[in-house]
Amino acid sequence: MLFVTFQSSRLLIKILIIVGLASAWSITAGPSSAIAMDALGAYEQGAFEDAITRWSEEASAYEREGKFDKESEALTLSAQAYQTLGHYRKAFEALTKAMELAERIGDQQRLAQSWAVAGNLYLAAGDLENAERYLNKALKVATTTKDVPLRAVIKNNLGNVFLAQQKPEEAVSAYRESLALALDNKDDQQAVRARINLTMALSQSGRFQEARAEADRGLSELGALPDSYDKGSGFITLGRSYQMLHSGLKADDELLREAFSAFNQALEVAYKIGYSREVSYALGYMGGLYESERRYEEALAVTGRAVQAGQQAVAPEALYQWHWQTARILKRLGRLDEAITAYRHAVQALESIRRDLAPSSARGQSFRESIGVLYFELADLLLLQTDRMKSPEAIEASLSEARNTIELFKGAELRDYFRDECVDAARSRAIDIEKASKNAAILYPISLPDRIELLLSLQGELRRVTVPVTAARLTKEVREFRIKLEKRTTRRYLPPAQQLYDWLIRPIAPLLPPSIDTLVIVPDGALRTIPFSALHDGNRFLIQQYAIATSPGLTLTDARPFYRAGVKANALSVGLTEAVQDFPSLPGVTTEIDAVQGFYPGKVLLNKEFVLSRLEEELKDNSFSIVHMASHGEFNNEVGKSFILTFDDKLTMEQLSKFVGLLRFRDDPLSLLTLSACETAAGDDRAALGLAGVAIKAGASSALASLWVINDEASSEVVSEFYRQLKNPTVSKAVALQRAQLKLFDDLVYQHPAYWSPFLLLSNWL
Repeated sequence: MLFVTFQSSRLLIKILIIVGLASAWSITAGPSSAIAMDALGAYEQGAFEDAITRWSEEASAYEREGKFDKESEALTLSAQAYQTLGHYRKAFEALTKAMELAERIGDQQRLAQSWAVAGNLYLAAGDLENAERYLNKALKVATTTKDVPLRAVIKNNLGNVFLAQQKPEEAVSAYRESLALALDNKDDQQAVRARINLTMALSQSGRFQEARAEADRGLSELGALPDSYDKGSGFITLGRSYQMLHSGLKADDELLREAFSAFNQALEVAYKIGYSREVSYALGYMGGLYESERRYEEALAVTGRAVQAGQQAVAPEALYQWHWQTARILKRLGRLDEAITAYRHAVQALESIRRDLAPSSARGQSFRESIGVLYFELADLLLLQTDRMKSPEAIEASLSEARNTIELFKGAELRDYFRDECVDAARSRAIDIEKASKNAAILYPISLPDRIELLLSLQGELRRVTVPVTAARLTKEVREFRIKLEKRTTRRYLPPAQQLYDWLIRPIAPLLPPSIDTLVIVPDGALRTIPFSALHDGNRFLIQQYAIATSPGLTLTDARPFYRAGVKANALSVGLTEAVQDFPSLPGVTTEIDAVQGFYPGKVLLNKEFVLSRLEEELKDNSFSIVHMASHGEFNNEVGKSFILTFDDKLTMEQLSKFVGLLRFRDDPLSLLTLSACETAAGDDRAALGLAGVAIKAGASSALASLWVINDEASSEVVSEFYRQLKNPTVSKAVALQRAQLKLFDDLVYQHPAYWSPFLLLSNWL
């Protein structure tokens, strides 16, 4: 049984659930060897590593004997144990092989069992769509074969999916059905699972009195079960349930006492079976209760014991939570230096499991809400710490650490969005970008709950300016600016444009020497949704003062030189002028592509030639330094729904990485990816994150893309002039874009910033 915590890195959703896993005692024919019996015993006592070793040995033995049905069973069980430990990659590997074996021998029953485990695994990994799909496939077979135990497990886990999707009423229905099936089958353990999860679903739907009745009954039933890992984790989940009920029913202290009691019973079980990880969770949540009651000294002592148990269990997924909890408590007690140390430990533990972080999928709590808070709280204290420092060297070190902490978060957030390791590949190519250009200043805004911190880097030297504007107020002004900026018939964008200039640019303006011609912005959150070029000082736009570039992160920026002056720079230009798939025509694309080819000759795929198969073929067989895509594109808060339109299909971000990313392995990697008709919804910070990271995803050093679709002719003018300017080897990409935007600005027809400002130069600006 897997319990999932509110702040768990393993499943980033608001809820706490117990997953009914497809274990040997629930959906298989049962262990058939001494090794299997030992493995089952180890699993039930929480010794998951031992269980994995024994099931793996059994799988290898069955493979040698040609008993593929038994091999599939052992692999499925080892996948379950890997999942419980949070080792998702290994779990998927074992489960994939198990499903292949079941399909090979045509064993539908065993295949359904594997699908059930796959559904749980996708749920734990945050992929709710696949979780529901696999669980429903398994349910169909279980219903046909009248496998009541399996149906009870699947219904429970479908309830978990519904709860993760914020569908509490559907979850209630699924849990009730699971409970009824388990009771009919006299499966006490599954009945308790379903009842406890039903408590959570009823609480989510605001039915607190019903939830309390189910929790009380579940507590009684759970106490009657033999001691095991399942029982201990059940008590922990009930403790968290009572805590939620206390929040919902307000001043009912009896519920807090019930929560303490449940955690204590979990602790007793964990000590009896000798499972340190469960000890750590029981103590950690108990410490959290003390913290919520402002009993900080007691909270600190109990949380310290949780940290010790987590270290003994080598459980970083628990440790980061308890280090974080320790840091918050120390901060409340005014012990700020100790709090910073605890925050560092929390970040270190979290980074150690970053490859296993489940994608948030933009459901429930976002990645920023659930995990990002940790990084920002540490950065906040590090920045405040500089106010107490006198040594310039110490101040510089603290400012750098604060910025580096946010850099870690930016990388983790992009990894969460794209669901792959493209961020690590980008970091491996990055250089000391701060010293790459003497004419560029780097502005790093950090929005905190009570203020904006502006970190300005000039040739690697950091300056700090604090602006007393709350995050909520900044976000509101950004939203207003973006909405008004897109309306081409009014100048109502000016007040927010000037307000944002006053907050973000004017405070650092005196620090910028005359030699600076380029301002590189590393925006975060809502600031990613606006073009800084359209900020206004009351007399002129920011683009009239500086060339503007946007970086998703300093450690993610590839500063390789751009090949120009003819010899090596060639382009693949693709696009659509015709209306396809319910998207309007883009007649200006022909002029745009002709201009690109005039400056950088290469291949052209237009309309019917711009299909996925041809695009992949060209990128496999040829080397391009520029890929220009003049087609509709949409960036969504879910990476799977972001795409570039082709004549026959939609190029997904995964395909973009696969096709265009081939160029990263060539001698002359991709220097520039242009997406000239993209759109990102106003107010969608996560979608803007995808746009900001598109160069990283494609393996390009730079990307030129638009925040929203603009006039077809205006877009063609900006892009054509950008390429014209880029031919000059003394002109950087940022300056080339600046000149292109200013040329359009000089045309009275297109003077409104809605026409020229949405173009962003992303990543490398050189």
